[in-house]
Amino acid sequence: MNQTLKKQPVAFVTGASSGFGLLTSVALAREGYRVLASMRDLDKRGRLEAAAKEAGVTDRIEIIQLDVTDFSAAETVIQNVIEDYGQIDLLVNNAGYAAGGFTEELAVEEWQRQFETNFFGLVAVTKAVLPSMRARRSGKVVNISSISGRIGFPSMGPYVASKFAVEGFSESLRLEMLPYGVHVVLIEPGSYKTEIWSKGLDAVSVNPDSPYVKEMEKILKYVNHVADTAPSPYEVIQQIVHVAKSPYPKLRYPVGKGVKLGIVLKNILPWKWWERMVMKRLWDR
Repeated sequence: MNQTLKKQPVAFVTGASSGFGLLTSVALAREGYRVLASMRDLDKRGRLEAAAKEAGVTDRIEIIQLDVTDFSAAETVIQNVIEDYGQIDLLVNNAGYAAGGFTEELAVEEWQRQFETNFFGLVAVTKAVLPSMRARRSGKVVNISSISGRIGFPSMGPYVASKFAVEGFSESLRLEMLPYGVHVVLIEPGSYKTEIWSKGLDAVSVNPDSPYVKEMEKILKYVNHVADTAPSPYEVIQQIVHVAKSPYPKLRYPVGKGVKLGIVLKNILPWKWWERMVMKRLWDR
């Protein structure tokens, strides 16, 4: 390996084929990182390659295959990267998707699949990185959570539960790793224009015989409106870059219109008041 590559800080990003992962990979490369951009399906690498070429950072991004639900592969891939590049300075756990539907109608297997990717995959990749960071007493683990990791939403139980799990895991891990100079950070975006909306909505079908058919139609109408009016995700990417450059980042970074206010209101209002607000907003439509 040449000396230039050795001097570059190294970032590992999961779920880099689209959305936050793709944009983060390009942004970090622009900031001088050597980026290992991982994705489950290498056939979907075209958009990242095009974005990297347009940004002039093709030589700083290496695209690698990783399905985070293959836990042994996650460990092998991470160890290979550390052997090749000497270290991983920044891990961005972004891989994930949103499963939706009313709890009564969702198979337990759907909950398992959601947690395998959004939570257990994140834990597996993180565990593989920690020994090196601990030994070097340096590094950052950035977990892409969501406003859904702080506030529940009907018909999104699996996704919300997985993000709540990521939040609790990150709190615990932060306290474990701070003595070793490793910072664990949560990015908590609100609604932005990424593929997670379309992918999540495509998977939800309204069964005309469902007892929840009216509620689901209202939910889909609401979510479609949110997705159509959501802003560009670049604000989130800027926050990730800020965390990457910060020597002492905080634990949580809520990002997006109304996100901080929503969290504050949920925390300070009596639950009955909060409940009433949510019910009125969703069902009185």
